[in-house]
Amino acid sequence: MSKKNINLDKNLDDSYQEGVEDYDNLDSPVDVDDEIIDDPIKEKIKPKEITDLPGIGPTSAEKLKAAGYETYESIAVASPMELVAVASLGEGTAIKAIKAARDALEMGFESAEKILDRRKLISRITTGSSSLDELLGGGIESQSITEVYGKFASGKSQWCFQLCVTAQLPKDQGGLDGAVLYIDTENSFRPERVSQIAQYRGLDPEKVMKNIFVARAYNSDHQMLLAEKGVDLIKDKNIKLVIVDSLTSQFRSEFTGRGQLSDRQQKINKHMRLLQKIAELYNVVVFVTNQVMSRPDILFGDPTDAIGGNVVKHASKTRVYLRKGTGSKRIAKLVDSPSLPDGEAVYNVTGDGLVD
Repeated sequence: MSKKNINLDKNLDDSYQEGVEDYDNLDSPVDVDDEIIDDPIKEKIKPKEITDLPGIGPTSAEKLKAAGYETYESIAVASPMELVAVASLGEGTAIKAIKAARDALEMGFESAEKILDRRKLISRITTGSSSLDELLGGGIESQSITEVYGKFASGKSQWCFQLCVTAQLPKDQGGLDGAVLYIDTENSFRPERVSQIAQYRGLDPEKVMKNIFVARAYNSDHQMLLAEKGVDLIKDKNIKLVIVDSLTSQFRSEFTGRGQLSDRQQKINKHMRLLQKIAELYNVVVFVTNQVMSRPDILFGDPTDAIGGNVVKHASKTRVYLRKGTGSKRIAKLVDSPSLPDGEAVYNVTGDGLVD
């Protein structure tokens, strides 16, 4: 190689190093010209593994992976305090790592057209009832939390049993051909009931049972831990549906009185946030049931309200209120949805499950 070429290579290396130092000193992507998106320097320094994120060494990476933070997506949507807690990082280091992950994923403003394309990836699970499916725009959707609440004997757990079966149906029959993760907080899971519904739907009950992974939660901390541990099953067992039945019973029994209300709501909020992240990151259906209470301040109309207050109401994107009718008849009222109008549907709870 000629001396001229050696000098040229050295100049290029110096220019590249200066470019890297300039980029590291930037306070915000806003300071960068639009054309830098195609800059090869930015592409070269864009991290590819979590160990390439600033401040994340091999030890920190192992701690993050053990806690479920294995991808850029999981780190990008985390809060600094979460990374501080699980990986013993400094708060400043955690902020830099999250920012680098977001920059790598280009998590800034995007056109509504791209969001629409992403929405097309949403899948739905049929409820087994055409009237309910119509009410819900085709079934229970993925990438968000669907909540059903109602009084005792309103059929909340029957929805869970039904979805355990319909989630395993082929996609052309309204299912997702996947397995189910079931967190049982009230000891209400009944495999014989699931088997009965599976037989009616033409599925092998034994095979259906093998694709349902059930865990009994004995307190609120255990419930939250099961949701965290469930991430591994989602990746390994083709989980397409996550059920929590019921969401608030453990929190309701452990935190009593107004003095503990704030602590309870903070824990529920953390739990709901994790469920939402699971739904979005893995494109799964998250379905929760909820208990109710009677509000004495409501003098006219139905005083029934769901437990958990606004924390649960805001986190649940689709909310359905269940009421008991005469005999096997039940009424489902769509209370809240960002894309569907309010409405009601009448269905029946029979030995064959939820039917019209």
